[in-house]
Amino acid sequence: MSAAGGRAAALARRVGPAMLLLFVVGDMLGGGIYALVGQVGGEVGGAIWTAFAAAFLLAALTACSYAELVSKYPRAAGAALYANKAFGRPFLTFMVAFAVMASGITSASTLARGFAGDALGEFVDVAVVPVAIAFLLVVAAVNARGISESVRVNATLTVVEVGGLLLVAAIGIAALGGPGADVGRNLEFEAGVTPLFAIISGAGLAFYALIGFEDSVNIAEEVKDPARTYPRVLFGGLAIAGAIYLLVTFVASAAVPTAELAASTAPLVLVGERGPLAVDPDLFAAITMFALANGALINMIMASRLVYGMSEEGIVPASLGRILPRRRTPIVAIAFTTALALILVSTGDLAALADTTVLLLLCAFTTVNVAVLVLRRDGVGHDHFRAPAPAPILGAVICVVLIIDNDAETFLRAGLLLILGAALWALARLGGHRVPDGSGGKGGTDG
Repeated sequence: MSAAGGRAAALARRVGPAMLLLFVVGDMLGGGIYALVGQVGGEVGGAIWTAFAAAFLLAALTACSYAELVSKYPRAAGAALYANKAFGRPFLTFMVAFAVMASGITSASTLARGFAGDALGEFVDVAVVPVAIAFLLVVAAVNARGISESVRVNATLTVVEVGGLLLVAAIGIAALGGPGADVGRNLEFEAGVTPLFAIISGAGLAFYALIGFEDSVNIAEEVKDPARTYPRVLFGGLAIAGAIYLLVTFVASAAVPTAELAASTAPLVLVGERGPLAVDPDLFAAITMFALANGALINMIMASRLVYGMSEEGIVPASLGRILPRRRTPIVAIAFTTALALILVSTGDLAALADTTVLLLLCAFTTVNVAVLVLRRDGVGHDHFRAPAPAPILGAVICVVLIIDNDAETFLRAGLLLILGAALWALARLGGHRVPDGSGGKGGTDG
């Protein structure tokens, strides 16, 4: 193995535009959409698509900030790297990294339990925890094998995900002439609620289906020509995912009464059972398994690359940046993040913890939007994407609004996680590990 930072330690640039596009699309088209449609319908009413449209507009604002920063600084570590360069506060950098990493690992652990529970349970009765652990070990093996192999697996699973959602749309369209179908439901809002407030409330839920787009910036060092590739791929992936979501939500609302969607834990399965093209629910259970596996793989890739990137920045010990010389993958970071995921997946129901990490990720989004403005005076020696001036400001404001729109219990859990992160930081300092002051990332003019 060789330590991160030197020429020999560079990660392999093997991800082209097509593979990156599938990575981004696969990250956003996660298994959550199979349950989220009903939850959003319960908030908005039949006009589910309006909440998703609003959520995509909100996500696009923060995506602009990510596009500027990843094309300006095409390195692993994402939000934590940008915070370090913008503010030069090691503690803030560590906490941002901790929040994003916790989000990815907890999400992967939740997906692993979903894979071993409801999804696999449609076919065979198994013990959830042992299967979830085995599932995560397989994900780690694919991750360690190489980024090329990982993104190829991701590409295959993404094709299955997209095919499943398009199948839902086709079945729903064929069922529109049957009993209970009504296209007009797409213009109906929850009774007694002002449409604008209904859309905002629903967009808060739908936004959670879109936060995966930031994962891709953590493989920046493995992408060919990232400064040019990332912006167009990021926005292209967001547009593709948005179009598929809008199609599926419009058709689902038209094919199935809103109350039935809202009451179901698998609303898209209800759509698949309607009309002349109805299929066996087991098919959608299988597609859901592929979607869950894809989401877990992407999240673990993100988490391991973030830890690797932080080792390069000196925020965490350099040993976490060691790589396999032949496979050129961050093996120690993969082992570290997998160990954390194994602990989490063994501790019980992770749904509440997943909600908390989404809250923390929104905090990271706020930091990224502000960092764009701070780093406008930092010049680099290559051309890069520049976000429209209002985008980072609006993005930061909207993220803060979504953060505030949480209950006290979620804030309490987030506070406990931050305390844990602060404790880890204190232990690192007591152990004599020196972190950079981050001042090298500031200064100059944007040229």
